[in-house]
Amino acid sequence: MPEQSRPAGRARRLDAPVRFLDSDQEREPEDGLALCLSGGGYRAMLFHLGAVWRLYELGLLAGLDRVSSVSGGSITAAVLALAWESLRVHETPDPARFVAQVAAPIRKLARITIDRPAIIRGLLRPGRASEFLARAYREHLLGAATLQDLPDRPRFVFNATNVQTGSLWRFSKPYMADYQVGLIPRPRVALATAVAASSAFPPFMSPLILAVNPLSFAPRQEREILRRPPFNLRVVLCDGGVYDNLGLETAWKRYRTILVSDGGQKMSPQGRPKEDWPRHTLRVLSLIDNQVRGLRKRQLIGSYQTGDRAGAYWGIRSDIDDYDLPSHGRGQPLPCTREGVQDLADTPTRLKRLSPERQRRLINWGYAICDTALRRHYFSGPPPWPAVFPYPSDGV
Repeated sequence: MPEQSRPAGRARRLDAPVRFLDSDQEREPEDGLALCLSGGGYRAMLFHLGAVWRLYELGLLAGLDRVSSVSGGSITAAVLALAWESLRVHETPDPARFVAQVAAPIRKLARITIDRPAIIRGLLRPGRASEFLARAYREHLLGAATLQDLPDRPRFVFNATNVQTGSLWRFSKPYMADYQVGLIPRPRVALATAVAASSAFPPFMSPLILAVNPLSFAPRQEREILRRPPFNLRVVLCDGGVYDNLGLETAWKRYRTILVSDGGQKMSPQGRPKEDWPRHTLRVLSLIDNQVRGLRKRQLIGSYQTGDRAGAYWGIRSDIDDYDLPSHGRGQPLPCTREGVQDLADTPTRLKRLSPERQRRLINWGYAICDTALRRHYFSGPPPWPAVFPYPSDGV
């Protein structure tokens, strides 16, 4: 169909996403605010919940243009997305509404172990682990929602890794895509499936197989060199953290102001690494993951230092004293002990039930370190809403 005769609505739906995806590498970042939520299982999910809680109080959610997430961060992002309209982020913060719409559903999931039964099914039948994971998200958290139930703004992007191409596979409301294979506009994929793909960490929870219709792709672009079977029939996906554990890429290429919440677990030294093939392989995978995360973080911090990007980074292993708040006249940070932070950071990367007390402390820590990072690097003075732990009796 000639360009001038194409219906205007169809042009907006198909052409704009295609142009954006195709020019990611070349375009200059634009003014806008993005939030990135890392992987890290339930540990990251709850840590990010605390950070989002503080962002809501400070009115920063209303200014977001994009939320990019992987793995455990995608669980938090999905609940936030579904609650977006009822949360009324442009109004005065209502903590009770936030608890009911966002915190309570996430904490309910954190009382259920879903990784072990998924792994057992995967051992019996390869590929079934991710199916169980998607079903658990659907039954316990996300219901029958699809990507089309997401808000138009901010754009929520759930990132997975395409095992076939080695590229990022993006799930969002306008499209899902891998730049090498192509773009499918307005996908009606279940939100639970997108989150399961984003959190299908290898080798136990992956792969997730996504069947697609080759006729559903938008018109071919020059860079889509793999628009052919089997790539455009059956997409093989795993955890987005394999490609980018900070969920940084789709935000980094688009916006100048980036907020990053990192709930990932740093690899610990191991004096006597296991020598049997399965456990040695897991150790090597951890080395690769640790290196990728380190490179992404250095890229981000370096961009802050040079002024190429604005924003703030906070991590589950951050030292709150390093932010040096009192000397900058922005108030004392919330009290967090190094021992308490270390204990929370050492929470295993699992989708395994966590005690109510540990849940509350992880939320408190995400809230506190987000508040501290924002006051040090984002706000020029005291924040507009005082900081008080979501669960004051638990602390960190």
